[in-house]
Amino acid sequence: MPEILFHQYDSSPFSEKVRVCLGIKKLTWGAVDQPVIMPKPDLVALTGGYRRIPVMQIDADIYCDSQLIVRELERRYPEHTLFPQGDCGLAHANALWSDRVVFQAAVAIIFGGLGDKVPASFVADRSALSGRAFDPAAMRAAVPHMEAQMRAHTALLSDQLADGRAYLTGDLPGLVDANGYYNLWFLRSAFPPAERLFDSAPFVPDWMERVKSIGHGERMEVSREAALDIARTSQPMTGTIASRDALLEGKQVAVAADDYGRDAVRGMLVGSSEHHLSIRREDPRAGEVVVHFPRIGFSLQS
Repeated sequence: MPEILFHQYDSSPFSEKVRVCLGIKKLTWGAVDQPVIMPKPDLVALTGGYRRIPVMQIDADIYCDSQLIVRELERRYPEHTLFPQGDCGLAHANALWSDRVVFQAAVAIIFGGLGDKVPASFVADRSALSGRAFDPAAMRAAVPHMEAQMRAHTALLSDQLADGRAYLTGDLPGLVDANGYYNLWFLRSAFPPAERLFDSAPFVPDWMERVKSIGHGERMEVSREAALDIARTSQPMTGTIASRDALLEGKQVAVAADDYGRDAVRGMLVGSSEHHLSIRREDPRAGEVVVHFPRIGFSLQS
């Protein structure tokens, strides 16, 4: 059984970002495939209600959101670093560009283009997730603007590659490449006509092929029930509390995303830093787990 259990589904763009990072690091990992839409009973048993994909599990430690997953992969497995130019801070900041601005453009282009081909069940699920109507028809009206935005974002990648470098920061791939790649992969795989948006970015297609050729490391398939068994029979890590959160140590708190999928996860605060929040909780199926969240993009409430 691999140590890294990765709760994902194959068409998930944020999962693809992490899969590229797993490939850069040449890691072996277990794919725990989760449903694309709710209900996700096996996932929320581990997370306490957090429903977004991907989630990484190592024993009884549960890591939510791709930004924290990437940070934890680098901490635990430093070989084949994701920051070959020593650009850790800038690379993580760059992820906010790709995860929010570029991703939203990609979503509008894909689902505006698909229109009434999007299943009603998916529309209902994403409306509940975002807290507002997920309306492919309305997205269709935004497609011309979003296509112009995507061409501009893609041109930035092409400009960076124009001097002949293999990857965005030099000769070796890193997190910045995974950040830049996954939304274009999402466009290409979910709505192939969108590939025309790359026409004005001459250095991007070959770079995408280089990133694709990195692969995803060594993937194994792991059942959801097996993942729950591992959590139930393992002990989570202990942590330390940042001084700013000292008054909340050991108290019941709620952590929630501040953009979409705002389902709060409740438990005892057992760890925090400038980059993460950790809460301990118990579940009848998963046992005692510690659920970890990034600090950026998540709120902490007592």
